[in-house]
Amino acid sequence: MRVVTWNLWWRFGAWADRQKAILAVLRELRPDVVGLQEVWAADDGENLAGWLAGELGLHWAWAPSPAPERWQRRIGDGSVGIGTAVLSRWPVVERAVLRLPAPGEVDDGRLAFHVRLDAPGHQVPFCTVHLNSGAGASEVRRAQVASLVDFVAAHRHGTGFPAVVTGDFNARPGSPEVRPLRTARLHDAWLHAGPGLPSGTWGPGDPDGPDGLSARIDHVYVGPPGPGGLGRVRAVRRAGDRPVDGVRPSDHAAVVADLDDGGAVPAAGTPGAATAPGSTGAANAPGTPGW
Repeated sequence: MRVVTWNLWWRFGAWADRQKAILAVLRELRPDVVGLQEVWAADDGENLAGWLAGELGLHWAWAPSPAPERWQRRIGDGSVGIGTAVLSRWPVVERAVLRLPAPGEVDDGRLAFHVRLDAPGHQVPFCTVHLNSGAGASEVRRAQVASLVDFVAAHRHGTGFPAVVTGDFNARPGSPEVRPLRTARLHDAWLHAGPGLPSGTWGPGDPDGPDGLSARIDHVYVGPPGPGGLGRVRAVRRAGDRPVDGVRPSDHAAVVADLDDGGAVPAAGTPGAATAPGSTGAANAPGTPGW
């Protein structure tokens, strides 16, 4: 099972060109499930996650931020929402949203988004999250991770597949913010990466320069393997870290983790089945309550 997490840099930069570059990267990766942060949705109903799902033949689910105003002021456009999304080869049979705690002065509607995926042979509890950013927000992130741990624990039952937690944590490995995840038996998949692989997923400098993508702040965490090694991490690497036709897809690189799926394959006749009207993706119109 191929898992990807990626912060798509919302509507910043040359977003229309970047949209095509993002698609090209995901098409090459052929993921089974993708956790996306900083996903845009326009008032006219267009949604980046929905468009990607349609192009890739995947199901999708969307959780809009309840407080997009700070983001909208940054680009001067109040007609564009922001949220968190999941793309999946398999149907989404359960979903839940947690608004992450933050003081009012820094609360810009960050979320944790849980979905349960109906994969053949087992259901997969999957969560993607976007924590607050900023060097001074460490205490905020610690509180958010504490809430996240409880949220994941409440939804990881009833399946042999371990919980998978992805996202932009805005915190480096081993930092105080992410340590509670290890206590909760969620382990950093990057420990299974090949020696010497570039690990940075974001950086304040020139992405093409020596200081670019220097910080690993985007992570995939996985619970203890299930029966027969179900969910065991096989390999991890970075992707989306180079321009596509001269366009850099995002200011973040994606993280790609391959997990043992117990030999599961897509349901017969539906390898990446497109979302039909009335299914998970089509119902995810921007602003749908609770999503």
